Amino acid sequence: MYEIQPKKLMIINILDILKKYSDEDHRLTQKDIIELLKRDYNMTVDRKSVKSNLMNLIEAGYHINYSEITRSGKDGEENTVLTDWYLTHDFTDSELRLLIDGLLFSEHIPYRQHMQLIKKLEGLSSVYFRSKVKHIYSVSDSSISNAQLFYTIDTLDEAIEKKKQVEFEYCSYDVDKKLHPRKGSDGKIRKYIVNPYQMAVISGRYYLICNYDKYDNIANYRIDRIKNIRILDTAAKPFENTQGKKYGLDLSEHITEHIYMFSSDIIQVKFRANRYIINDIIDYFGKAAEISDVTDNDCIVKVRVSEEDMFKWAVQYSDHAAVISPISLRERVIEALKNALNNYSK
Repeated sequence: MYEIQPKKLMIINILDILKKYSDEDHRLTQKDIIELLKRDYNMTVDRKSVKSNLMNLIEAGYHINYSEITRSGKDGEENTVLTDWYLTHDFTDSELRLLIDGLLFSEHIPYRQHMQLIKKLEGLSSVYFRSKVKHIYSVSDSSISNAQLFYTIDTLDEAIEKKKQVEFEYCSYDVDKKLHPRKGSDGKIRKYIVNPYQMAVISGRYYLICNYDKYDNIANYRIDRIKNIRILDTAAKPFENTQGKKYGLDLSEHITEHIYMFSSDIIQVKFRANRYIINDIIDYFGKAAEISDVTDNDCIVKVRVSEEDMFKWAVQYSDHAAVISPISLRERVIEALKNALNNYSK
């Protein structure tokens, strides 16, 4: 229980009570609020003071709701009583649950930070919402994560805003399931200097869309594999100066062209696909995919996509689709499938 508090804090305590204990399904009478002020804040107040502070909160712009009930007094006169008070929270329970589920599906946020963020989200609703999501605490720390992730995102955000270059180490996992910085031919840890343009979340993974300073093409780096980042004093190369990006970054187009976020040339691809995978085609390539020559069984699809992304997709969907052009990509896929068959023949 709190120490006895000055009356001037009453309005703050009442607002806190409404945030914690009220919502549309859980409404409070003035008597309830008085009892909670006594229990939680050791504050003794009367109904008149509670009502006055509630009306002040409404006047201040808080979305506080109530009902009006007419009652007859001892003298026979009718009196209007205000009751059923509750606060309309900024987020509905379903919206908060959606945000929490999004966190749980983000595999590259450290477990401890998962829980800290979830607690903060829970605090945006009443105590009754928390009882609905108790099961989320049974999630085990099965993800392999980079504890520097949030710091890296903050640093990149600042660098993008200031149009400055960044330097970092880029890591890969080894058989010990730990991230290790990539090394150059001299055996020393390799430092990457890039011009950062945008961050994006694709399939639960964070990516930096940037330009590796030595070249003019666009590169994509997994942010959860970046460590020891720092902002440089040098100005970033304007995005318009990179290859094929005269009019700036169209993020939607970039993501559609890089379905797995590989960095390679954008090409026009034509492939034949079984009609039953149209859902998958739209999921990966979006509605910009051109579909023609439709039969009961299959169709022809044309897309603009990164060559490496298309190669991976074509191998993954080789049972259901076949590349028609360009011939060089078709031959790469055939060679990869032959190698896969050889692996299973050993």
